[in-house]
Amino acid sequence: MVNDESKTMRFTKRDFAMMVFGTVVYIADVGADLWIAKTYWCEGQYLWCALVLATGFLSSIVVQFFSYTWFKEDNAEKLNWILFLLHFVHGGIFTRYWFALKHGYRAAFKLKSSRDMSIDVPTSLLHKRAIDAMADISMLRLFKTYLESTPQLILQIYILMASDNRIFSQYVSITVSSISISCATVDYQIALRKSLLDKNKFVRTSSKLMYFFYKLLTLTSWILSTVLVAILSIKISIVLLVFLWFGSIIWVHKQHTTFCKSRTAEIIYRIIVGIILIFTFFNIKGEKTKIPMSVYYVIRILITLSILTASLFWKSTFNGKLHLSFVITAVALTLVLGIIFLIVYYAIFHPSIYYAQDVVDGPQNERNENCRIRGFLMQ
Repeated sequence: MVNDESKTMRFTKRDFAMMVFGTVVYIADVGADLWIAKTYWCEGQYLWCALVLATGFLSSIVVQFFSYTWFKEDNAEKLNWILFLLHFVHGGIFTRYWFALKHGYRAAFKLKSSRDMSIDVPTSLLHKRAIDAMADISMLRLFKTYLESTPQLILQIYILMASDNRIFSQYVSITVSSISISCATVDYQIALRKSLLDKNKFVRTSSKLMYFFYKLLTLTSWILSTVLVAILSIKISIVLLVFLWFGSIIWVHKQHTTFCKSRTAEIIYRIIVGIILIFTFFNIKGEKTKIPMSVYYVIRILITLSILTASLFWKSTFNGKLHLSFVITAVALTLVLGIIFLIVYYAIFHPSIYYAQDVVDGPQNERNENCRIRGFLMQ
């Protein structure tokens, strides 16, 4: 049987600390983007500056759109005009962080000192509000990660490889960005399982690490492969990414997702999920993933092998701009290790392996209550 703690909704002090850390990281990320764009502008690299700002602005629009839509769906009519203005000036995500920190602080600290012990229960409304707020932020961060952080990471690596000016800080920035992307993905997975009572939780550190390295390594391999294609030919890299995007959108459409209440928002959601699937796999219906995931990574392996073969065949194109053999080795090694971590994670460390499904505590209507994240990306 599963212990009660794994099947209850409780927002802990550790969750609050992670939320504070996430707020700081988000602000620092925005500041870093503006600083990089300013640097490119001052150096006369107007194209790079425009691309950095464009990806940031596009991701911010998407984040504000879904954030405001969810506020409306959560019956916040009395705040609609204020919220609209905040989201219009791209401050919606900070509003969400404010509410999340407010509810999280009360759930993690205030309930302990409350004399009314009846509210200090695992499924209390305050705990649920804090966890729901954390889940909403994790979904929005996932949008930002794959609409902004990942494309910008590819851009920065491309500039590093194609440019003669290489400094140590560039390598540090790229490494930190790669880890940040994987951390955002892992944080989302933790929030997903914490907010759904019928999902087994991440309680083992080993499970989190296996999942982290699976995402980090497969993403690193694909990002480096994409950069190699871009160096060979910008046009071919764009055609490849657009082709994969359309293929992903078609697959998402055939899954008949029902994440959004309005048709327009659902179409936008499917388009965005198509972009996410270019970089990493997610189960968009919460169903069995063995066959779709196998097909996804078989295609990924075949495309990666084709890119590596083309890079070796046309190695003269690189003109000594990078150590091609080192990059090819890194691509192959991270892909192989990433697949190994993936297999081991799902075979040994996935929560459903070391937890047998148990009956969820709590009233029936509470267990079956509609949850936004239930219709989002699963894993």
